[in-house]
Formats: sequence, structure tokens, C-alpha cells
Amino acid sequence: MTAPIGVFDSGYGGLTILQQLRKALPERDFIYLGDNARAPYGPRSFDVVYDFTRQAVLRLFDMGCHLVILGCNTASAKALRSIQQNDLPIYNKERFGITSPAQKPWGGNRVLGVIRPTVEIIGSLTTSRHVGVVATEGTVRSESYTLEIAKLHPDIVVTGQPCPLWAAIVEAGEAESQGAEYFVRKRIMQLLSKDPLIDTIILGCTHYPLLMNAIRRVTPEGIRIVSQGEYVAASLADYLRRHPDIDQRCSTNGSMEYLTTESPERFKECAAMFLHEEVAVKHIDL
Repeated sequence: MTAPIGVFDSGYGGLTILQQLRKALPERDFIYLGDNARAPYGPRSFDVVYDFTRQAVLRLFDMGCHLVILGCNTASAKALRSIQQNDLPIYNKERFGITSPAQKPWGGNRVLGVIRPTVEIIGSLTTSRHVGVVATEGTVRSESYTLEIAKLHPDIVVTGQPCPLWAAIVEAGEAESQGAEYFVRKRIMQLLSKDPLIDTIILGCTHYPLLMNAIRRVTPEGIRIVSQGEYVAASLADYLRRHPDIDQRCSTNGSMEYLTTESPERFKECAAMFLHEEVAVKHIDL
């Protein structure tokens, strides 16, 4: 049976990923689940983020999704590996009787994140081989970008900079305010003071594309700003081409469904800022 692709985020930032997924794959069906009632995930411990993310993934599986994208850097950093290595084998064995990813006719349900696609492309974007990552405190502390980049591009030096207020500024609708620019400038300058050789900055939180205007204004000319959405979308399209077993189980009616653990009215208001359109949304408990 075919089903939509699930996209999960702790809040609203994953909508920037979803927007690019729908642009690249307009024929696909998607379900977006935001755990807005328990956001933000950034300051939470690894165990709590893993537990919350696991609950959301299992709920999307219960709704029929065969593939779930964690459209959240914190969830990708703190929960993805554990879910892939520990939970998926158990789930696929109990649900489908699958004991190996290579088992025919297909390898069971899958969960993907947003960090790997960005890491894969970064080697072709930096010339100085010095890369900065602006992200939530939890993502920076996890060192996920540093570790993943080291695996593929061991010559690249990675410097992280926590930006604890940026996501809150976006969700408050203040992305274009003077106050937002003050905090953006402060963190960008802190990052570049740590490593003046940085020529590429990864936006390691899916909220941050909404701050792009302020980021570009305060970032010195010649430094590339990398937003994840287009790379995640291109990576998913490639993944589906390389995994026909999953591709054939993802439905293609061009439909969209939104779910939130918070107030639907609050979700509609914030979603309009990210998507520039009104959406219909339903409340869900995890």
C-alpha cells in the first residue's frame, strides 16, 4: 500500500524543508507533523529529544508512512542515529517480519535526516576548507556537523556557533526587525572571530532561512551562506531514484496534510510566515 512521505519537526522550521521538498517533488504526497507543544527541542537533553522524536516517527508510521524525514537539525543530531540503529530494526521485524535491510521484497520503513545531505555537498562549496555552522545550542553541542564532515571531508575545519535566540525571533515574527539584526550580527561576528578563514556558513537550523536577509547584511562579502532545504530536497529525490523499493511505496497524488500538537490556530499563523500561504491543520496528541 502506498502512503505519503512524513516530515517531522519539533516546531515550524521544518516547513522550510517541506517547502523545498514539495518544489522538487510536486507529485508526492506529504504529511507534516510539528511537535509545537513541546518545542523548542534545542535546549533539551539527548534522551528527551530521542524520546520525543521516536514518538513522532512511530505515529507517522502508524499513519501509514513508509519514509519519514526529520526536518529538524536537533532531532537529526540527537535522535536519528539511535532510531536508525536501534528502533527501526525492531519495528521492521515486528511489523513486517524483516530481519535485514536487504531482505526482499523491500527493506522496511526508513528515517532520514537533514544533516547528511548538507555535509555531502559542503566539500564542493568551500574553497578555504574552513566552514562555520550556526545552529541551536543542542546541535552545536552534539558536534554532529563536525563529526559527519570529518568522515567525508577530513581536511575541512568546522567551527560551531550557538544562536539561542534566532529561532524564537523567527517565530515571534520579528525576522526583519532591527532587534533581529542585532542578534544576528552578534553571533556571526562571534563565529568569524573564532575562525577568520571561514568562507562558508551552514544554517544548521531550519528556522534560519527566514533570517537570510539579516544574515546577508551582516556577513562579510565573499562568504557563502548555505541553506539546507534545496540540498535536502535534491538528496531525497536521488534517494528515491536509488531505492525503488521505497519509491514505489510513496504515493503520488500531490496532496498535503498538516498536523500539530499545539493549537491549530497558532500553527496556521506561524505557517503563513514560513510558507506564505494559508494551510488547513489538525491537532494531534503524541
